[in-house]
Amino acid sequence: MRRLPFAVLSALLAASPAFSDEVGPFTLEVGGLAEGARIPEEMVFDGFGCSGGNVSPEISWSRAPEGTQGFALVMYDPDAPTISGFWHWAVLDIPASATGLEKGAGGPESGALPEGARQGYTDFGPFAYGGPCPPEGHGLHRYQFTLHALSVAKLPEIAGTTGGLTGALIEGHSIGSARRTLIYSR
Repeated sequence: MRRLPFAVLSALLAASPAFSDEVGPFTLEVGGLAEGARIPEEMVFDGFGCSGGNVSPEISWSRAPEGTQGFALVMYDPDAPTISGFWHWAVLDIPASATGLEKGAGGPESGALPEGARQGYTDFGPFAYGGPCPPEGHGLHRYQFTLHALSVAKLPEIAGTTGGLTGALIEGHSIGSARRTLIYSR
C-alpha cells in the first residue's frame, strides 16, 4: 500500500471544509423552531375560521453568500388547495447589512422592518404577514420560509404586486438561499 507524504495529506486536510477557515452554509432560523416543527398558535392567522395571534416570527440568518447586495424573504404554502399554492408573506429589499427581522415585523404598521425594506403582496391581500390557516381537515401543510441572498440591493418596484411575479423576480436575482420548513394543520 502506498502512503501519501505528510505534506500532501496536510494539504488535503486543510482544503477540507471541516479543517478550513471556510465559512459554513447559509442558514435561516425561524422563531427558534427546528426544521419540521409545528407552527405555534401565536403565528397562526386570525380569520377564515382560525383564531391565532397572526404575529410574524423572529427571523435570523447567518453566513450569506459573498457578493450579497440585499435579501428577500418569502413564506409559501405549497400544499394549499389552489393551482399555485398560497403566498403568506414577502419582505423585499432587505439591506445586505441585516441579519434578521424582529418578531412582529410583519404587521402592516409595525415599523419594525429594516430601513428600506418593504412588504409585498400576499394571497390574503394586504402587504403584511398572514399566518397559516389551512382548510379544516385538509391535512398537514408545509410552510416554507425561504430567504434569498440577492445580487441587487433593490428589486424592481413591480416585485411584490403578485406572489408569482415576486417569486420570478427574486429567482432572477438570487445568488443563494436558505430555507426552514414548518408545519401546521387543523
